[in-house]
Amino acid sequence: MSLHSMGRRLALAIVGCILLSSLSTASATGKTGRITVYWGQTSSEGSLREACESKLYSTVILSFLNNFGGGKYNLNLAGHSWKAVGPHVKYCQSKKILVLLAIGGGIGKYSLASKADAKGVAKHLWNYYLGGKSRNRPFGNAVLDGVDFDIELGSRAHYDDLARYLKAYGKKKVFITAAPQCPFPDRMLGEALRTGLFDRVHVQFYNNPVCSYRAGNVAAFKKAWKDWTKSLPNSSVYLGLPAARGASNKGSGYVDPGTLVSKVLPIVQRSNNYGGIMLWSRYFDVNSGYSRRVKKFV
Repeated sequence: MSLHSMGRRLALAIVGCILLSSLSTASATGKTGRITVYWGQTSSEGSLREACESKLYSTVILSFLNNFGGGKYNLNLAGHSWKAVGPHVKYCQSKKILVLLAIGGGIGKYSLASKADAKGVAKHLWNYYLGGKSRNRPFGNAVLDGVDFDIELGSRAHYDDLARYLKAYGKKKVFITAAPQCPFPDRMLGEALRTGLFDRVHVQFYNNPVCSYRAGNVAAFKKAWKDWTKSLPNSSVYLGLPAARGASNKGSGYVDPGTLVSKVLPIVQRSNNYGGIMLWSRYFDVNSGYSRRVKKFV
């Protein structure tokens, strides 16, 4: 064998080792690149299509259906035209972006009085948003991909029933996700989450100082994250954060992009069911540029 041939083989072997090492490192980081964002509470955030054109998000959650139960329903997309949303939903989906509807929120009037009430809400969601039949669909013939449970008010009862009813619609895949508060277990959604039916869980690590990340609270943050990921082995768990200091009460839970990348992501990405991050909200993200700064590290 000539020296030239030996040198070439050695070079190829070194390149192969480098590639294998790079792949192993990438796998070990646990990066998914997935960012979920809430959209729909102010016209200042721009259109749904613009959110999807940004290529920053894998899921956009329309917020909120903030009045339901007892046969009464109200969709509040403050500042946005329902008629315009339908075509934008289809555009987002053409780019492989999931579009979900959030039910609940921090303002509104909602509750489930009984199992029958939960069944009625599931039927409404199916017919008006998820592919069923109704003459008054808010988004026309656009079909959303699923429902996000952001339950903060009213009674905690029967959300497990609602999840079961939604999953029982077998004509198409209905994603159900949840946005519990970080204290474990969540006082409103704990029972529902124990069903194991939720595809993704966006845990809100803000507005809750007891478990939000900060320099003097790292141990409590780690414990809360571990509790959530261990309790939801079949769900993708997302780290929910405010996209700007002003997006949460008194800046609670805000983690600047540099700290997120250097200190927080290395903690959460060790979990096998780490899914990515969730941001509240598109409006704050537009103004802060948060997702652009962290996207490649998520």
